[in-house]
Amino acid sequence: MTRLEELKNEFLEYLEVERGRSFLTIQNYNHYLNRFLDFSQKEGINTSEGITLDLVRKYRLFLNRHTDEKGKSLKKITQNYHIIALRALLKYMAKRDIKTLAAEKVELGDFSRKEIEVIDLEEFERMLEAIDISKVMGLRDRTILETLFSTGLRVSELVNLDRDRINLKTGEFMVRGKGQKDRLVFLSSEATEWLSKYLEKRKDNFKPVFINYRGKEDDIIEGENKRLTQRSVQRIIKKYAQLAGIVKDVTPHGIRHLFATDLLQGGADIRSVQTMLGHASITTTQIYTHITNKQLKEVHQAFHDRRRRR
Repeated sequence: MTRLEELKNEFLEYLEVERGRSFLTIQNYNHYLNRFLDFSQKEGINTSEGITLDLVRKYRLFLNRHTDEKGKSLKKITQNYHIIALRALLKYMAKRDIKTLAAEKVELGDFSRKEIEVIDLEEFERMLEAIDISKVMGLRDRTILETLFSTGLRVSELVNLDRDRINLKTGEFMVRGKGQKDRLVFLSSEATEWLSKYLEKRKDNFKPVFINYRGKEDDIIEGENKRLTQRSVQRIIKKYAQLAGIVKDVTPHGIRHLFATDLLQGGADIRSVQTMLGHASITTTQIYTHITNKQLKEVHQAFHDRRRRR
């Protein structure tokens, strides 16, 4: 094992133990850094001192020209994720006084993040109306949409919900989000009502709140293998968007976005919205303000300096 590989492994352990990063985050860092280590090794670099601006420049060219077995190249945002991981490793080494390239010298690429296609409340209502709630599966789907809109949960947080964690009397529960951080989540009266209806209709004692209805239900311990997957929730949302005649690419994150913008348009302060969404940084929450900015512009145009237009 080379010294760089040792440092990478120590860095990943640091992320897990001292920074409390999730298993998925550590997996992603490992994937991105392994690609850098493979590239460095081919360039004859196995130590931290060997990381130079020239090596990083060559690595960026490699990422930009890289294609997989199907001939697909890396998206600009994915290339940036590789550089973010490398910078994090460099910062870790600097913290330990290990001689290497300063992270500040490695600039991130300029890329345009794909805009989320946001639905409005009228479109969301049309999606709800498209659901046939006469069957338990439709009741489940309605409850999923109501819960997402009421709480702003990430889809990973939604599918991991267990029945015994939700307090329907108080309309709240704790959820563990990114970075293993817990936060209190609140249910609207409507979402509470739909959850009650759905859970009352269930004939099983399975632990997960949202389950699939495929296959047999016997010999299943706590129903863990009946738990709905993130991909299934994505398909459910796309299904009702299509039935409602919505041509936008509606996703669970789009409904989380609707939750945030609805709060902001209603007058909620951004710090409160940040807490409800479980964002570590206010910068992340600020991406949800573009609709409210548009609303502010309309107010400005309607009311500012009206006398000059008389």
